Amino acid sequence: MKFVIQRVNHANVKIDGEIVGSIGHGLLVLFGAGQNDTEEMLPKYVDKICKMRIFEDENGKTNLSLADVGGELLIVSQFTLYADCRKGNRPSFINAGAPDMANALYEKFVALCRERVPKVETGRFGADMKVSLENDGPFTILIDSEDF
Repeated sequence: MKFVIQRVNHANVKIDGEIVGSIGHGLLVLFGAGQNDTEEMLPKYVDKICKMRIFEDENGKTNLSLADVGGELLIVSQFTLYADCRKGNRPSFINAGAPDMANALYEKFVALCRERVPKVETGRFGADMKVSLENDGPFTILIDSEDF
């Protein structure tokens, strides 16, 4: 799995001009599933993302987690996180998970996040989405399951 985590002041996702998910202060999480990813891997990443201390405390230090600041989550599926750009100029997505498997992992990831975070919004798997955000910092973290 691959995650791009952005600390945001607000973010939303639109499909056909209609907002389908919107949050205030919190995290925008782009989620990509790879061929070898499994459901058993998900709790570790939910825990990591929810406990990550990347919000500023009263002294301007990044000591606070999503729960500490009452933050919200917007989770958007993005298979293009698995782009392989080593050969030629057209990326290959051969390492991305098959759509049915990736969607199942995405839905389970969202469900596990909803057990921990009061407000979790989403895009729609496989849809043509337009994501808008105001990155706070900017502050962006990359997590790749191959690094864990």
